[in-house]
Amino acid sequence: MIGLIDGNNFYVSCERIFNLTLENRPVAVLSNNDGCVISRSNEFKALNIPMGTPYFQLKPLLGKYGLILKSSNYELYGDISRRMIAVLNEFTPDVEQYSIDEAFIHLKLAAGAGYFEYGQQIRHTILKWVGIPCGVGFARSKTLAKIANHIAKKQPCGVFVMPDNSRAVLDNLPVSEVWGVGRRLAPKLETLGLRSAWQLASADETFLRKKFNVTLAKTARELRGESVIEHEDPAELSQSISCSRSFGRPVVDLSDLAEAVAHYISRAAVKLRKKGQRASGVNVYFQYYPEYEPVKREGGFTGFTVTFERPTSATAEIIMAVSPKLKGIFIDGRRYKKAGVVFFGLESGNKRQMDLFADKIRDAKADRLAQAVDQINRRYGQGTLFNLAEGITKPWAMKRDLLTPCYTTNWEQILKVM
Repeated sequence: MIGLIDGNNFYVSCERIFNLTLENRPVAVLSNNDGCVISRSNEFKALNIPMGTPYFQLKPLLGKYGLILKSSNYELYGDISRRMIAVLNEFTPDVEQYSIDEAFIHLKLAAGAGYFEYGQQIRHTILKWVGIPCGVGFARSKTLAKIANHIAKKQPCGVFVMPDNSRAVLDNLPVSEVWGVGRRLAPKLETLGLRSAWQLASADETFLRKKFNVTLAKTARELRGESVIEHEDPAELSQSISCSRSFGRPVVDLSDLAEAVAHYISRAAVKLRKKGQRASGVNVYFQYYPEYEPVKREGGFTGFTVTFERPTSATAEIIMAVSPKLKGIFIDGRRYKKAGVVFFGLESGNKRQMDLFADKIRDAKADRLAQAVDQINRRYGQGTLFNLAEGITKPWAMKRDLLTPCYTTNWEQILKVM
């Protein structure tokens, strides 16, 4: 059996763990640079304010409806997510995290044990230990588990087990709400008479392959209760690792762009080391705004690629390799909106090709330094130690004027009980 555990209104629920005054009030979390709504409480949804509503449109409504808005606190949300996954590992060793707020679990209970009761136990434990309310759906495939979870969230108990004969459920589910179909594909299916999930499940597999693709044919099989979507291995090596952000304001100085790139390199290098990998090279890019005065100029991208002498995950080495090349892609007079880095050619740190002429002592020192920095930042909070090339004030940083403290990842911001 496959279960899907999904945190309800996850970002808002994370905020509510540490601020009980947010309970039963219309709360929303905003996207990067406080752009638009990306998470809503049930009370906020009841006001019929849709996802994606820009912040500037909400400002006149703050007093009228008592809206409470928060900047996205990804450090907090990521840590709460990690705690949720840790709880799930107490119930089964086979946990497949799908996103920051949801995970599939694969399990087979002993004879006589009920999945509904087991789901209630999981839900109660996550709420008690972590503070996140969630929905729990069980089914024989991932696609059906997604549907079961969607139903569970609308029920007071928060748990739903898909029956073996799922026709009654799928008959009432529009095909557009099936995981993997989406808004673009749904109209095409509807014109062919496939308007419900059950009609898609009953469609001929060969027809779906020829008319559409293999993926849709797999979706139909999943709706019939066949588990055919591959189980993702969390230990599988990543093919690339990236980090990019939009700036809090237009950036015009090369020095600010250099700081931002160094910061993104640092963040991505931490991901590399966490996975035990090294990169063979990096792509670096800037994105600039279009201009309309005094002369119209199109927006666009500029970038370059650096291949390292040997695969590395050392932050300082990567910054030194990248920094001299930034001036070559900087266009004076353009306003930049975003920068990013993408590491490629990743390989396992334990299975890399050795270099006869490498300075092994220097490499070992660089590895120990990176490990020490990572340990300190894990213990005392992200950014406790950083490379000076990342800048100190970071005027280009993502705008988060409504940010709450990082309660669980920064000692300086931990809750104090007086």
